[in-house]
Amino acid sequence: MPKKEGIKILFDDISPEYDRLNHILSMNIDKRWRKKAVRRIINTDSPLKVLDVACGTGDFSIAIASRALKIKSRGVKVTGIDISEGMMRVGRKKIKKAGFNPESGKNVAVEMVQADCEDLPYADGSFDRITAGFGVRNFEHLEKGLREMARVLSEDGRLVILELSVPSNALVRWFYELYFIKILPPVGGKVSGNRGAYEYLPASVLRFPGPDRFIPMLKEAGFRKVVHKALTFGVCRMYVCEK
Repeated sequence: MPKKEGIKILFDDISPEYDRLNHILSMNIDKRWRKKAVRRIINTDSPLKVLDVACGTGDFSIAIASRALKIKSRGVKVTGIDISEGMMRVGRKKIKKAGFNPESGKNVAVEMVQADCEDLPYADGSFDRITAGFGVRNFEHLEKGLREMARVLSEDGRLVILELSVPSNALVRWFYELYFIKILPPVGGKVSGNRGAYEYLPASVLRFPGPDRFIPMLKEAGFRKVVHKALTFGVCRMYVCEK
C-alpha cells in the first residue's frame, strides 16, 4: 500500500480520540508552540489568504483565525487541506463551535478541503501565508510537497512549519526517546484502539531530517530565506521561510 493511502487510513481511524490524546500526551505544550508560530503568520491587520497544509482537526487553522480576530484583521480566510476526511470531520465541528465557519458572516473564516498536500488544487501564488503544523513528516514525497507549497505561495509570501524533532542534547534525547518509544505506543494504543498508529507517529519523528538536511531542502524547493528556531530543548522546531 502506498504510504499516502496508509496515512489516510491511519488518521481516519484515530480521528475520534486524536485531539484528546494529542493534548494529554504533549502536556498541552503544543498549544504554546502554535501560539509562537501564529505570531509569525498573522503579523499584519491586512487581508490575508492562508493555507494550512495537513490541517488535521484544525487546531492550527483555528489558532490563526483567533489571532486575526484578536488583532482586528480586516479579513483573513484560512483554507485547511488534508487527505483524512475523518480528521477534518472533527475539525469542521470545532470550526463551527468557534464561530469561524464561512457561513458565520465574519471577516475571519476557516474552511476545510480534502485534497492531496503534494498536489495542491490551487493556482500559482494563491496564498499570502502557508502553514504546516506537525504534518510534513507524513508526506510520501517530502520534496514534492515543499515545491507545491512554494508554488502556491505569493511572491514575498511566508511559510511557517512546526515539526516535532529529536533533541540534540544527549540527556534530553534519552528521556525523549524513552517516552516516545516505551510510553507513547501503549498509552496511545490503549486509548485509541490502534497501537500501530502510535508506533508509527514516534517513528516518523525519528526518521524526519534534522535542520542540517531540512533547511537545504526548503531552499532547493524555492524558499530564498529560511530561519530556524528550536523550541522546548529541540523537541519541536519552527521554520520560517520567505519566498
